[in-house]
Amino acid sequence: MIEVKDLRVHYGGIVALDGISLNIPDGKIISIVGANGAGKSTTINAISGMVRIHSGSITQNGKSLILPPQEIVKRGIVQVPEGRRIFPTITVRENLVLGAYIVRDRKTIDDNMERVFNLFPILKERQNQLGGTLSGGEQQMLAFGRALMSEPKVLVMDEPSLGLAPMFVLGVFKMIQDLNKAGHTILLVEQNAQKALSIADYAYVLETGRIVSQGEGKKIAADPIVKKAYLGIEE
Repeated sequence: MIEVKDLRVHYGGIVALDGISLNIPDGKIISIVGANGAGKSTTINAISGMVRIHSGSITQNGKSLILPPQEIVKRGIVQVPEGRRIFPTITVRENLVLGAYIVRDRKTIDDNMERVFNLFPILKERQNQLGGTLSGGEQQMLAFGRALMSEPKVLVMDEPSLGLAPMFVLGVFKMIQDLNKAGHTILLVEQNAQKALSIADYAYVLETGRIVSQGEGKKIAADPIVKKAYLGIEE
């Protein structure tokens, strides 16, 4: 369980998060949705240690997560960043090995890679290709696979369907559900609010750094006020 309490993040004089609190229970899919600039990415970057918090607390099973990013990875929390950010000039296999930088045992690395190849067979076929030669959907698989190489308990996903052709988007959400079924807790920020809510056990709606609604994903998706005011969806 990750708990965020009264979290505030400032960028200079701009208040990006204004006292938000949320829970991420083990084994669940939690979605954070809202308009651009609502504070979604700031929230997950704070959890991942990528931005400095002004006040509040972030804990995992009662222990503070206010740590450098590399220490948070060692605690089993790994972010799949917006835009995938794979390394385009090295091979698929080399990208995956980099994802295992905290793993010291060679056999564990090999076993983890085999698990990734079982999940994403196309990566095994293309393991010697440069990352930059993959399609957008394949690069997203590689970003997921790279994150899995460190054996995370929690996957923090920032806009995983961003920039993908529609034919790949459904596949991405299927992959997220499959990863959750395999035992990974998922914290998801996603521009496709309807899809994100449809797979979420619980969801939070952000507006200008504050939580304005929360509840079961499907209930939030069906609320006409939330849809119109915060998701830009007209009935």
